[in-house]
Amino acid sequence: MANYYETLGVDKKATQDEIKSAYRKLARQYHPDLHPNDEECAKKFKEINEANEILSDPQKRQQYDYELEHPGASAGGFSGFGGGGGGFGGGGGGFGGFSDIFGDIFSQFTGGGRAAQQDRTGDDKTIEIELSFLDAAKGCKRDITYSRNEPCPDCRSTGAKNGTAYKTCDKCHGSGYVQYASGNSIFRTVQTRPCDLCGGTGRIITDKCTTCGGKGYQRKSTTVRLDIPAGADTGSYMKKRGYGDASTTGGEPGDLIVVFKVAPHKLFTRKNFDLYIDLPIDFKTAALGGTVKIPTLDDVENLTIPEGTQSGKTFTVRGKGIATRRGSGNLYVTVIVEVPSKLTRAQKLRLMDFDSDIEIKQYDKMKKYSDGVKSLYGQEPYTDKI
Repeated sequence: MANYYETLGVDKKATQDEIKSAYRKLARQYHPDLHPNDEECAKKFKEINEANEILSDPQKRQQYDYELEHPGASAGGFSGFGGGGGGFGGGGGGFGGFSDIFGDIFSQFTGGGRAAQQDRTGDDKTIEIELSFLDAAKGCKRDITYSRNEPCPDCRSTGAKNGTAYKTCDKCHGSGYVQYASGNSIFRTVQTRPCDLCGGTGRIITDKCTTCGGKGYQRKSTTVRLDIPAGADTGSYMKKRGYGDASTTGGEPGDLIVVFKVAPHKLFTRKNFDLYIDLPIDFKTAALGGTVKIPTLDDVENLTIPEGTQSGKTFTVRGKGIATRRGSGNLYVTVIVEVPSKLTRAQKLRLMDFDSDIEIKQYDKMKKYSDGVKSLYGQEPYTDKI
């Protein structure tokens, strides 16, 4: 037998007010209208209503408590709790207290009445702009032009002449939504839909605004200046409050949401506020050391390459990444030792003379590799270094 106290998450000694409060909270959470096509939520919603049907009725609750304490027994012939039917409803339409719960849910979405419906905010408008790598990293100012539904100044976005020539919709009583019930006396479903008489606005315009033709907005081109802070990255965005589409019910315009797409750079890559760069150097500099100029966002700096630097070595230049209000990132420089190509005959001969003077023990990685091969197969991989 199902434990309805556990279903509602209340103690067995819970008061009727506590049961009602728990039921309303769960019903709002699992209401099918909030989870369309979700079978698990529909099942949970049914269990919640079954539990409330029993526990909210003092007589049914007393009988249920008896059977809960005496499994298999029956008090007054009332049994079969949790069996999916068994006499729920008592002629009251199945889901006890449903209208109150629906009212709570309805208020969450409509703002609780006519005034909130009329003050509904306009839609946000989203556009994407491309920034150069340096503009995104260092910050910039950008003027952008786009089309939007601007609020009509003559009717204050209401669509009614002078902003006052309308009346409350008689069908939805100003809420903008109408409830529709379907089902039978045991199980019924209540859905909410926009009112077809007023189009979900909650009012009927009696005299249209001549400037916008009753739409509440005018389609216009708008230019806005953006002050883009340092550190913008692909996928990041900023909002410009009130620069979205106009409301059609007299509310505030929506917001403009500008999403950034950052173009790649020829030298730099980035991760958050850190910058990365590959630095090619020749064999001589890697072997003997030297100084190489490296780029930063603002200028070039000298980087000292120690003697014997290996390809793949990464140097950290602190504070030379992207500077933001929260601090600066670092610049990471990875050395790539480049081998020359298309050598002349004379260069090849000199290189061979140089190599003949070098022993394998002077190459740390080659030495470890050679020892590994010899330990496995007893053979020297670098025959010219024996």
